[in-house]
Amino acid sequence: MKIVVAYKWTRDPEEATARPDGTVDWSRAKPGLSTYDPVAIEVARQLAAETGAELIGVTVGDKGVGTPLACKAALGRGLDRVVIVEDGSLADAGRSELAAVLAEVIKHIGDVDLVVTGDSSMDVAAKMVPTVLAGELGWPAVAEVTSVAGKAGALRVGREVPGGAQVLEISGPAVLATSADAAAPRVPGMKDLLAAGKKPVEHLDLAALKVSPQN
Repeated sequence: MKIVVAYKWTRDPEEATARPDGTVDWSRAKPGLSTYDPVAIEVARQLAAETGAELIGVTVGDKGVGTPLACKAALGRGLDRVVIVEDGSLADAGRSELAAVLAEVIKHIGDVDLVVTGDSSMDVAAKMVPTVLAGELGWPAVAEVTSVAGKAGALRVGREVPGGAQVLEISGPAVLATSADAAAPRVPGMKDLLAAGKKPVEHLDLAALKVSPQN
């Protein structure tokens, strides 16, 4: 079983400041994992531990998403390896382009049974990429996920719905967006970070993925 966690390495808009001329100064905004992505990694990590699945992190974006610091921040939370697309042309990419690139990376990995994402990204917070990604893959998408159990082909997914909770049985691959409080993310220790530096990191060329132009 292969589980992919799509995460984002980005700057926190709350640390940016507005200049007198109306432009935004990002110089003091430090990059990091998007707020809810550690929750997604923890949910996926727990499922991987139960099923013996390989846990693969995937991120796409501007220059900087593939630095050693960025890789260790993700790998230190329990991922087995990461696959990265780092390209300056993705600096201002919209949700459709990001989803299209993510879909091609997932196809490149092959035989992926499940994709898990955070609730939303801290810089855009549109909650749209998981749904668009599912559309690109032709898979169902489930949002507000609070729990995942079972194995490939027989997953039981709990989710929040207005006024209560719902349990779904999923028999094929799917994209799951976790709720903001689905799990308590563990904080990587020094041992985790040292181990992260020895885990595999694969860099893919954006041009080689042959992503279709997005409107």
